[in-house]
Amino acid sequence: MVFHKDPCGIFCVLFTYSLVVYADYVVIEHIILTALAGSIWGTIHGILFNLVIFGLLYSHMRTVFCDPGIVPLPVMGLDFSDLHVQKNKGTAESMSGEDWTVCQRCETYRPPRAHHCKICRRCVRRMDHHCPWVNNCIGELNQKYFIQFLFYTALLCIYALVLNISGWMWLFGNSRSTNADILSRKSTVVHGIGLCIESILFGLFVIVMIFDQISSIFGDETGVEYTIHRSRKLRPPRPRKPRMALLREVFGYGPIYTWLMPCSAPGGTIRALVPGSYDV
Repeated sequence: MVFHKDPCGIFCVLFTYSLVVYADYVVIEHIILTALAGSIWGTIHGILFNLVIFGLLYSHMRTVFCDPGIVPLPVMGLDFSDLHVQKNKGTAESMSGEDWTVCQRCETYRPPRAHHCKICRRCVRRMDHHCPWVNNCIGELNQKYFIQFLFYTALLCIYALVLNISGWMWLFGNSRSTNADILSRKSTVVHGIGLCIESILFGLFVIVMIFDQISSIFGDETGVEYTIHRSRKLRPPRPRKPRMALLREVFGYGPIYTWLMPCSAPGGTIRALVPGSYDV
């Protein structure tokens, strides 16, 4: 299990959970129990909405606590004094990222396409970026869970917006109105506006993130690699793969319906380590 004691990351994780709890409170208290009270649709939507929340929280926790692909450190210290003396970046770091390299911070060998994270202070295989919202790096072994988290978050935002608008239409379209109804409607409107703002802002944000993740998968290029290649104006001589093969490298080689299940196995990439004894 991996958990980083980064104050920014811990705050973002707690803030994420608080937003989910608030969304669930507004939907249950001010939509289902107010607008849809006594209706079978209220029960159905309550169950479905919380199922989406379960998928969101479970995939988020898998992303937070899953090893993203940290390169193990050698048990025995390795001598890289020549590299430190030469201070030749080309010697320690491959320009294309397709060869084994030496990380001078971790002082160990790292496989192709592995990069060092300054926050985690370790090298991560196929590192895409460090995400404060999950307080972890997004790499070879947890990118699937991260995309699942984004998907369930987008689905929850859209679902909350639809329920909120439908609840307003039903509540204000009802001809019966009492003083208690008017007071409850004021509270429903206030919380409904807050839920709409939350859903629109974070919904748009995660949809853009999903598009970015899928684009990087189809391009067979992580976020870190894109930044490096753009700054150096080069592209690695990597053979083109079919899109389905690239997706299966991330989501696994099982049935496609398991791609949205956080409890299923991560992608089918093979861990390649330097021969010898290593210890995470």
